[in-house]
Amino acid sequence: MPRLKDFYTKEIIPVLKNEFNLKNTLAVPKLTKVVINMGLGDAKENIKVIDIAVKQLAAITGQRPVVTRAKKSISNFKIREGMPIGCKVTLRGNIMYEFMDRLINVSIPRIRDFRGLPRNSFDGRGNYTLGLKDQTIFSEIEYDKIDKVRGMDITVVTTAKNNEQAERLLVLFGLPFRDR
Repeated sequence: MPRLKDFYTKEIIPVLKNEFNLKNTLAVPKLTKVVINMGLGDAKENIKVIDIAVKQLAAITGQRPVVTRAKKSISNFKIREGMPIGCKVTLRGNIMYEFMDRLINVSIPRIRDFRGLPRNSFDGRGNYTLGLKDQTIFSEIEYDKIDKVRGMDITVVTTAKNNEQAERLLVLFGLPFRDR
């Protein structure tokens, strides 16, 4: 069992139960899934970009990504319906906890000029989205083998009822937020 999952069950549940006056342990907020999405606008000119991004995302997450396709045609962006425009991975269970552990303890400290994560990226329902500007912060990516720096969005989905509970859960997990 991953370290972060043990930490959640032994340390975080009692703290959150106490802070939010929850009677039932099942009412305590927890992580449901983590979705990593990579949008690839330059895939319309070069289809091999999709293959490269899929390999990189698979190396980062340890799971094969799904190629996302355009739902409708947009002539201004030169996109036709069904064209591949990105890739995404949904992580759950132990793989999710392992990824969060690596993200918090290894990858986020490698971000240049890092001053903390923004607190305004919660959606009001207890979910948090983090945007990264390059994939090289992950140790699984070899810097010499990348063709272009690509960003990604990481969405952490929780069972929290509001932003306050979700933020406290993520702070206890160790996500470094900016001071207010």
